Amino acid sequence: MNSTVKVLIIDDHSLFRRGLARLLEAEPGFTVAGECGTVEAGLQVLRERPVDIVLLDFDLGLERAFEFQTRAREENIARPVLIVTAGLSQFDAAKAMELGARGIFVKHRSPDLLVEAIRRVVSGGEWLDPRYAPARLYREKAVRQRDPSEAPAFSIREKSVLRGVLEGLTNKEIAAELNVSEASVKAALQRLFQKTGVRTRGQLVRAALEQFPDVL
Repeated sequence: MNSTVKVLIIDDHSLFRRGLARLLEAEPGFTVAGECGTVEAGLQVLRERPVDIVLLDFDLGLERAFEFQTRAREENIARPVLIVTAGLSQFDAAKAMELGARGIFVKHRSPDLLVEAIRRVVSGGEWLDPRYAPARLYREKAVRQRDPSEAPAFSIREKSVLRGVLEGLTNKEIAAELNVSEASVKAALQRLFQKTGVRTRGQLVRAALEQFPDVL
């Protein structure tokens, strides 16, 4: 890369945000175009100055990365986004990719690895933490525009349980969230296994992201 990479950092934790800004400013070939903690402030930076990549935290207090991605696209000011997060569910990772994120980087990884990830994204590539591989599969499946009429019929309870599985919740946690018995959750899971033709929770996550995104 011959030119300076202009980075916008959006993270609601000011200590992390400013530390990251100092790190990148000290890195040859990088400059921080802006650093802020809200969706609106980030959009304002994009409206006012050139940016090559947005390092976007997923959880911005009362806001989510989705809002920034959606509004930037609507205003035609979207730039390549690398989600930099402490962690998010497979479902949220898939949605972020669907909205155009070029990758997901987990905060506990090394600074050198983050620099490598930024360079790859700015060069037109992707950087996806291995744990979020299903997000890429979901996006590839969505691009093929699968006919929603092919999806099996899921009940409201089954959809709710499926969302819980995608968020990484246990049967007990799903039951508590839905205010139902754990036995009811197990029964719904068995119906989901039958309808999707899988045998494990991991296979169910993959099937949901690849084949049935329209039911979520």
